[in-house]
Amino acid sequence: MSIEVISIIVLFASFFTLLMLKVPVAYSIGISTTLSLLLNIDNLPGLTTIAQRMTTGIDSFALLAIPFFVLAGEIMKRGGIANRLINFAKSLVASLPGGLAYVNVLASMLFGAISGSAIAATSAIGSIMTDRMEEEGYPREFSASVNITSATTGLLIPPSNILIVYALASGGTASVAALFIAGYLPGILLGFAIMAYIAFVAITRKFAKGDRVPLSLIWTYFRKAFFSLLLLVIVVGGIVAGVFTATEASAIAVLYAGVLALIYGDVKTKDFPSILLTSAKTTAVVMFLICTSMAMSWLFSFEGIPELISSFLLEQFSNKIVIFLVINVVLLIIGTFMDMTPAVLIFTPIFLPVVVALGMDPVHFGIVLVLNLCIGLCTPPVGTILFVGSGVANVPVSQVIKPLIPFLLIMVLVLLLITYIPAISMYLPSLLDL
Repeated sequence: MSIEVISIIVLFASFFTLLMLKVPVAYSIGISTTLSLLLNIDNLPGLTTIAQRMTTGIDSFALLAIPFFVLAGEIMKRGGIANRLINFAKSLVASLPGGLAYVNVLASMLFGAISGSAIAATSAIGSIMTDRMEEEGYPREFSASVNITSATTGLLIPPSNILIVYALASGGTASVAALFIAGYLPGILLGFAIMAYIAFVAITRKFAKGDRVPLSLIWTYFRKAFFSLLLLVIVVGGIVAGVFTATEASAIAVLYAGVLALIYGDVKTKDFPSILLTSAKTTAVVMFLICTSMAMSWLFSFEGIPELISSFLLEQFSNKIVIFLVINVVLLIIGTFMDMTPAVLIFTPIFLPVVVALGMDPVHFGIVLVLNLCIGLCTPPVGTILFVGSGVANVPVSQVIKPLIPFLLIMVLVLLLITYIPAISMYLPSLLDL
């Protein structure tokens, strides 16, 4: 057995063992990569290589967008924007059967898109909507399920930090602007699919509906939410028009959100130090994940793992429909125990060459990959959004699982539609020639 094969075995065996021992993902990635590199000590300068790869892995201008968008999201979370979006969404759909559940979905879509964070959307919207929904007869575990799954739409609808990470992992084959525009229709489709299931449940369970809101009041709520919604137009419109880059847009988002929060009066100048500290902690975790993941991704390339997997899949399966299905199943499994950021960085270089060889556009695959891993965020044992959503709703995770299953099946159905119907993702980028 060659040293390369032994190195690969050590890499995967140590990585999965550490995960099962509940070692944090970033440390598991870093330790397993280091162990594998040490076996190649004759070919590589040992530990200095991993330090170099971790450093160069985050030496990217595009990655500067992440701390800025994290900071913008934290400001929005505390700045009263969530309440304004909820009131606007409620004025639109609360009169329908199950109206408050629709409000939960719409508000999560809007807030998740503006903040670029599914966790921020889960905590901000869930903390407000769960109690409101319980007052009108909705079970808390059902409300939590709606909140958990709808929060993932913000990872598809731009601006989205994870799409920036994918653009980096793709080696420049997928631009941030194209990915942002490509995420609109899939994100909206996912939100509407969740709402369709809510409509079915609302009719069968006879959920309450609110009073019809007059147009004058809808206009009032729209005016109050207008400047929050305008951020989407400024950020995404500016990137697509070429006025500024995604990184510059993220800085503009911070400035805009900060001024807006001060004008609304929900954030005071004295609150900014704690906001900055919270954002710095979040950024540190994300960047450390990116550091170690980029080192492991480089090791994959050094060992030729992407080429091996590509050759295996293309030799074993002649039908690209089957290959896409196999890749989706593998990613669904990976998403259950690995956080989204390292999963994107590690598995993009592995699967991207395969799908490109079969004719899938890198932008299309980016949307498929992100939606696939969104499902993992809602499932145990790692499911970050699952635990945040359950905690915010004050409901044990075990009670959320059963009502959550139909929503997860809907997400899988949407995933298959987006995988096999490229136009859902690629229509808008092709229309705008991105």
